[in-house]
Amino acid sequence: MIKVEAIIRSDRLDEVREALEDVGVRGLTVTDVRGYGRQKGTTHHYRGVEYSVTFIPKVKVETVVDDELAYDVADAIMNAARTGEIGDGKIFFVPVADAIRVRTGERGMAAVA
Repeated sequence: MIKVEAIIRSDRLDEVREALEDVGVRGLTVTDVRGYGRQKGTTHHYRGVEYSVTFIPKVKVETVVDDELAYDVADAIMNAARTGEIGDGKIFFVPVADAIRVRTGERGMAAVA
């Protein structure tokens, strides 16, 4: 099993969710996060005053899938989240040793599906 974690623009979340449903992802966890990468934040102007925002708001999307599906999931995220601008996000793969469904005690992919 692989946990696919993606940090994306919040305005692309609906497109990403739909793309993941199309490739067979059954469950997602979505978290509002803040951070920066190459952007190093942004500068805004409000009533003539310039101020910096160091941490950019993003959305973190997480799902656990079978190993064979991981790159299909990544491709779906990339195609749905890509705008071509700096700040489109990152995708990470994290190995998952096991999973247990609390309600039934099912283990492995049976617990995730």
